[in-house]
Amino acid sequence: MTKIAIIGAGGYEFPLQLMNDFLAYESLRDATYALMDIDPAALRRTERLTRRLIDAHRLPARIEPTTDRAAALRGADFVVVCFQVGGRDAYAVDMEIPRRYGVDQTVGDTMGPGGVFRGLRSMAALDQIARDMAELCPGAPMLNYANPMSINCWFVASTGVRVTGLCHSVQHTADELADIMGLAPGTWSFRCAGINHQAWMLDFRHEGRDIMPRLRDTLNAYARGELTPARPLDEWYAGGRESVRTALLNLTGYFPTESSHHASEYYPHFRRTPEQVTALLPERWDYLEITRGNNEAQLEQLADEFAGGTLAVSEEYAARIVDSVVTGTPRVIYGNVPNTGLITNLPDGCCVEVPCLVDANGVQPTHVGDLPAPCAGINLASVGYQHTVVEAYRQRSRDLIYAAVALDRLTGALVNLDQIHRMCDEMIDAQRPWLPEMHR
Repeated sequence: MTKIAIIGAGGYEFPLQLMNDFLAYESLRDATYALMDIDPAALRRTERLTRRLIDAHRLPARIEPTTDRAAALRGADFVVVCFQVGGRDAYAVDMEIPRRYGVDQTVGDTMGPGGVFRGLRSMAALDQIARDMAELCPGAPMLNYANPMSINCWFVASTGVRVTGLCHSVQHTADELADIMGLAPGTWSFRCAGINHQAWMLDFRHEGRDIMPRLRDTLNAYARGELTPARPLDEWYAGGRESVRTALLNLTGYFPTESSHHASEYYPHFRRTPEQVTALLPERWDYLEITRGNNEAQLEQLADEFAGGTLAVSEEYAARIVDSVVTGTPRVIYGNVPNTGLITNLPDGCCVEVPCLVDANGVQPTHVGDLPAPCAGINLASVGYQHTVVEAYRQRSRDLIYAAVALDRLTGALVNLDQIHRMCDEMIDAQRPWLPEMHR
């Protein structure tokens, strides 16, 4: 019987979505699901809602809730990681202290000061998980959803654990582009590669024909307000009519894979003043405030929808991967994996996002070759930042924390080095409960 350990199972919504995905596959309906979280109350909530789903569909799945990580990992065939170390309290530090220094992050989980500190907290937990996996489930693959994706996967891969980082930005972007261009489902295809949240749509085809020039023209018309998609887009995701991502398309020739809201914090060009932000992104996106709006009634409603509906897999890849390994069904997914010559103009060992084949042999990344020069140039700047964050944790180095934050392009455009040192010291002091080794 397959055992799937879910570390961070007390999350607000995502673990329930994952369970719905897993149970949509016949091959996984009799699996054992070890739900692990350090928060007993949050764990009980996920257990209760999951049992509602299982009972409603009369499935034989076995649920094993636990706050003991070793118990969850012992004998696991797959390990899914979806935690946020420190929860909203730590996340508020990531967002609120930089804002006092003029660094306004929209999400703060990938780049910027927020990416540094979330990475440090995550690597501290992943370090322990990797050690446990080596003893309790050697050879089991890790499917990581925890951000910052590239930093976390880079670190985990260095421990010897087979890790694939999973994100939905590629799928969301491809679907959105098809909607903007008015392409019918099943008539289009794409190829994408780069790093997480900065991968690039290298090829887009309609009925087998290259439509990259049409894509660029259509996106510019959409950004100017001259085109309205037949199907309405999610404004939270496609904010400002994709003004930021269209600017990046015009700069590089290729469309990147993260929302204009989120992508705006990765570059020094788009968030220099509040007026500039409002002009590009009229509807403010503040993910910290969005998470503060989470409520139990909405979660109960989602659980009722899952329990009362037909089991169907979402756009997330984890269940697809596990089903492919268990049944041998071949699939293509986009995964974040170590660069072993896959993208030839990015450094070996960094984390890249590339097409991967999946079957009974597991996740098999495919060779991409060189990225277009401007795309690689943008990625290389981010890779330097990521490497410094990984080394800051490995060396337990405050100096490397300062350096990593200084290497962030938006921070460097807004804050001088003395201010960066003061900001980082404030953040380290405020995060003492989660980063004791970094505290003076």
